[in-house]
Amino acid sequence: MEASLPQTIAIRLHADDDVLIAVRQLLPGAVIDSENLSAREPIPPGHKIAARDIEAGAPVRRYGQIIGFAKTGIGAGRHVHVHNLGMGEFARDYAIGQEARELPKAEEPAVFMGYRRPDGKVGTRNYLAVIASVNCSATVARAIARHFTREKLAAFPSVDGVIPLPQPLGCGHDVHGEGMRLLRRTLAGYARHPNFAGALLVGLGCEQNQIDPLVERIGAREPGMLRQLIMQTEGGTSATVAQGIAAIEGMLPRAGEYRREALPVSHLIVGLNCGGSDGYSGITANPALGGASDLLVAHGATTVLSETPEIYGAEHLLTRRARTPEIARRLIDRIAWWKEYCARNGGELDNNPSAGNKAGGLTTILEKSLGGVTKSGASALNGVYSYAEPIDAKGFVFMDTPGYDPVSVTGQAAGGAQIVCFTTGRGSAFGCAGVPTIKLASNNALFERMRDDMDVNCGDLLDGTPLTEISRRIFEAIIRHASGEKTRSEIHGYGNDEFLPWQLGAVM
Repeated sequence: MEASLPQTIAIRLHADDDVLIAVRQLLPGAVIDSENLSAREPIPPGHKIAARDIEAGAPVRRYGQIIGFAKTGIGAGRHVHVHNLGMGEFARDYAIGQEARELPKAEEPAVFMGYRRPDGKVGTRNYLAVIASVNCSATVARAIARHFTREKLAAFPSVDGVIPLPQPLGCGHDVHGEGMRLLRRTLAGYARHPNFAGALLVGLGCEQNQIDPLVERIGAREPGMLRQLIMQTEGGTSATVAQGIAAIEGMLPRAGEYRREALPVSHLIVGLNCGGSDGYSGITANPALGGASDLLVAHGATTVLSETPEIYGAEHLLTRRARTPEIARRLIDRIAWWKEYCARNGGELDNNPSAGNKAGGLTTILEKSLGGVTKSGASALNGVYSYAEPIDAKGFVFMDTPGYDPVSVTGQAAGGAQIVCFTTGRGSAFGCAGVPTIKLASNNALFERMRDDMDVNCGDLLDGTPLTEISRRIFEAIIRHASGEKTRSEIHGYGNDEFLPWQLGAVM
């Protein structure tokens, strides 16, 4: 896509495209001079207008890529959407590794103000976590954390708070099954996350997800900063809450000793996610975030794209950037797993986009995915990780997650992401527990309408602001928020209810 967009009422994204994107509401007769084309019916903003006559059954392209097939003949100037555009099978050219390339490294690595932990990792926040091993202990975890008001933490100004991490799982699963392994990997990832100076695990006692194996998976933490309580051992709810409060009080002095210091941006792992996308997302916010991702990689950081069902149809654009054939093969295998998983559960990958996505102009999952992968920029793909797997590679990587935002970002954070960038075109209400979430608006109208929820506006790309300038704006916002400035979602208190591990496997 061009570094800046031409000033017109409809945008062509690629020379081979069969559709244009309306920048504003087009009424019948509206003339697009650059295309010698007139609208033949109303076209909502962000929606597609046929750039030429399209035969029934023909592939339809946006971004120079297939986004679906014409259900009927579509005349030039007509609205292209769910009524006349559908899915179809076609071969992808994976071209493994053919576009993998090193981007120039930054001459002067950027820094941010972070918390250095004893294990060498760096946090962007300084919380204590109360983690429920099972749904049965969720109420107690909340009660323990609720005790620690700002007034009670006044003596520890460098502590951001005490966060409960209740969750609905932990029992009714095969203790050796995939679902339990995934849950334990997620909880362990949070328990050793650098945004938490320490963690308290709270269990009931008789659940499948026993705390001892969980502690073993977590591994070594700073002495005294990983504690555990069992309700059936402590004597029930009230006694466990009292013991939990005492345990957190015992961790607060050490947590309060941490101070921010200037550290290289290379310590950051940044999650790239989206929710409530619209027809503008793949034109403005997503590619602008992709540019910021490339800047982060140039400074030695790690960026993580996820939401596997929302790269379906665009996976070939990622395999082309794979550093090795093994990395590409792992991504292809995950797409195959998702196809089988959806079929087994009576669904299909094109059940996505959502109603809101479609109202915003997105028609098929292919179209949504092609816009979604632009969040990853142009850097080489250096790894493909399972859900909540610890991320140990530098550069751009991919994590297999569902497209459901709370589940997806929970996996990224469990893998080590200390900050998340979240693009939206419709206006998502979301935040991640303990991990600052930066909201990026895809259009000016959304930014003005929900200014209280948005952190960065990317919509002025449509008004002529260069893409590179908006990418730099996002990069600088990442540094500010990683250094302690609260995001809008943090100010509103989003996060605790959005902690949601992926429930996989039979519940018995």
